[in-house]
Amino acid sequence: MRIRGARGTAPRLRAGSALSMLLLSLTIFGPISMDMYLPVLPALTEELGATTSAAQLTVTACLLGLAAGQVVAGPLTDRLGRRTPLLVGILAYIAASALCAASPTIETLIPARFVQGMAGAVGIVIAQASGRDLYQGGALIRYYGRITVLGGLAAIIGPLIGGQLARVTDWRGIFVVLAGIGALLLVGALAVHRETLPPERRTSGGVRHTFRAYRTLLSDRLFLGATLVTGFMNAALFAYLAGGTYVLQGIYGVSPQGYSLVFGLTSLGFVVFGYLAARSAERWSEHGTLAVGVLMGGAGALGLLATALERLPLPAIVVSLVVIVGGIAVTAPPSTSLALADHPRLAGTASSLLGLTRFALGGLAAPLVGFGGAHTTLPLGIVTVAASTLAGVAYFAIVGRDPGASDIAPAAH
Repeated sequence: MRIRGARGTAPRLRAGSALSMLLLSLTIFGPISMDMYLPVLPALTEELGATTSAAQLTVTACLLGLAAGQVVAGPLTDRLGRRTPLLVGILAYIAASALCAASPTIETLIPARFVQGMAGAVGIVIAQASGRDLYQGGALIRYYGRITVLGGLAAIIGPLIGGQLARVTDWRGIFVVLAGIGALLLVGALAVHRETLPPERRTSGGVRHTFRAYRTLLSDRLFLGATLVTGFMNAALFAYLAGGTYVLQGIYGVSPQGYSLVFGLTSLGFVVFGYLAARSAERWSEHGTLAVGVLMGGAGALGLLATALERLPLPAIVVSLVVIVGGIAVTAPPSTSLALADHPRLAGTASSLLGLTRFALGGLAAPLVGFGGAHTTLPLGIVTVAASTLAGVAYFAIVGRDPGASDIAPAAH
């Protein structure tokens, strides 16, 4: 059996509480950049004289930037260390947010959002890679569990904060707030972030070396399987985020306040199950916890499909959504830990491929739920079932064949 470090052992390096909080805070870049300005999107559309589809491209541009930025940032952080790329990335995020706030037209805002996403991706990559630098074993799993929980919390409070800010400012003011958050993180990085990747553990070489690193990672069965599992599960999540509001409000007649309640309930489920998954993966088995998450996601997706086919009442779809989102949360900590565990020297590159897969498959799945129009639940059910089925295939055909998959005994402490 492949040994990845004993569970429950102390990390090779201990991060101070301030550094740990900073690294965890970097994970909010994605959710707040995507979510905080959504409540003012209609006002933005009207003020800039844009079409609805053009305004929605500002969301797509940020998503694409988050995906592309991780591909660029990952190899760079393995080569240059974590601190310098982090500082450059935060500075670029502040500048891009300010440009978003000052954008005179939608044509200016769209590329500014892309750059904002790319810059924010640096923080996401470094949060994962620095965790791999600092921790191992059970401590690493706990760290990725905290990342999952904090990401879920950011997804919950992002739109809520944006809605409250809309009472006192316009959409430009919200981008100013995002720039301010970036400035706070910059001060924190300058104050407490020490280099977590020493020179002797850095990679060397240019583009050719980067492609060799990608080939190394993709030829690793465990990395490939864990990455595909989390990618397909996130495809189901993005399908829910894209289609949930139309299904709940358009088909079931739920009010905006009711939709917020359902969204909050599923997000709470994400946080709770993400926390439980980290504890379970640490104490029981990463492989076993990942399998449970995939099965949960599949059960929730089948519930959505059954709801569409049998026209079941609202409680059925709410329960199905909570189960599928909970399953996605359960897969996040073990899939990240398994993907990065065997590649300490390529943690940045591995994190970038992990993030790219999540965003790319999510971005592909999101528009598919609209193919049937706004008056049917069937596309959402089909897309989530397909995504969770592919996640199951990736687990049982690839991850499940890893020697460590048979190790489901409780972890030693």
